[in-house]
Amino acid sequence: MKIPSLLFALVGVVLAQTAFALEKPDVTYKVFQFPADKIPRIDGDPSDWAMVPESYVVGKDQLHNDSKNPPAAGDKSLSVRVKVGWVKGLNRLYFLYEAEDDYWDFADPGLHNDTFEIMVDGDASGGPLIDKGHKEFWTPEHVGKAAAAPEARISADEAHWAVHGVQAQNYHILTPAVNKDWAMAWGSPTWIKEFPWANSAQSFSFKHGEAGKYILEFWITPFDYAGPEGPSRAVESLLTENKIIGLSWIVIDYDGPSPRGFWCLSPERTSYGHASELCAFRLMPIEPSLLPKLAAQWSWKVVDMDRRLVAFKDLSVGTVTAWKWDFGDGSGSTEQHPLHAFAKPGSYVIILDVTGPDGTARRSKIWDVQLK
Repeated sequence: MKIPSLLFALVGVVLAQTAFALEKPDVTYKVFQFPADKIPRIDGDPSDWAMVPESYVVGKDQLHNDSKNPPAAGDKSLSVRVKVGWVKGLNRLYFLYEAEDDYWDFADPGLHNDTFEIMVDGDASGGPLIDKGHKEFWTPEHVGKAAAAPEARISADEAHWAVHGVQAQNYHILTPAVNKDWAMAWGSPTWIKEFPWANSAQSFSFKHGEAGKYILEFWITPFDYAGPEGPSRAVESLLTENKIIGLSWIVIDYDGPSPRGFWCLSPERTSYGHASELCAFRLMPIEPSLLPKLAAQWSWKVVDMDRRLVAFKDLSVGTVTAWKWDFGDGSGSTEQHPLHAFAKPGSYVIILDVTGPDGTARRSKIWDVQLK
């Protein structure tokens, strides 16, 4: 499908004009950081998530029911627990969804299915994420004069391919998914639900209409730009420590013809289509209990290649009281973050030894520092 270049330009206009905003300003939810050697395996077995503290769990008690046919007050027929994780260096969000229900509805081949719907805005830029939110693009003959802005320039159909799911994404995750894809990626970039941009595994033993416990593990890739043309021009959201992202979810609980539960994390029902109505989630550092007591680590950067001037930065974990650098050229330093000029070109073995109350640790890098 060929998408007019004008549409991409219009996307940029919308993003530039979007005002940053997130719901629940007094609440910041936490995204657990998995160590690189403990990334959860996507197999439907939640044991990999046992290390995640309860403080990271978002339960049903933090959701509100916005259904037109809600259950009676105090109804406990549905329970929900959600954990969200990330791994430094990977632009992925990991999820563990655990739910117990007295009636699982999933026989229909279409969208009528118990659902875990998530919305993610990886750069927290806000703004509409579905086509109906962009009425400034719609012409009067498509939406009526009252709904269209005077400067509307493209049709509703064109708006769908230009903006729906492009700068923030919505996944209708089917719980459980039987004889169908695990999710519907709502919008124009439907490829985002496919591997290697997403992966999922579920575990359950009940049949349609029965009660039981459901477990779903999955990960997704949030995108700052994900167009309908495919991943070739896509821009992944960069996930970094302490970054705030926009994220929310809705649990849709069908028990027959219409939902008896439309459980929203955001105070706004319309958060399914507007990234400014999502909640703030912080990508947390690794929990101290999962870190070694002492580990040496460092990085480097060439400041001036002509002078062969290199800046070294200590990244060690634990309490460090002394640093000893060996620059591989016969010189060294006891500073924490030294700056060193190498006299000759070459490939160097650099060693850092650190000392603290818990002992000593060493980290060497072999020929990383190459100077001409």
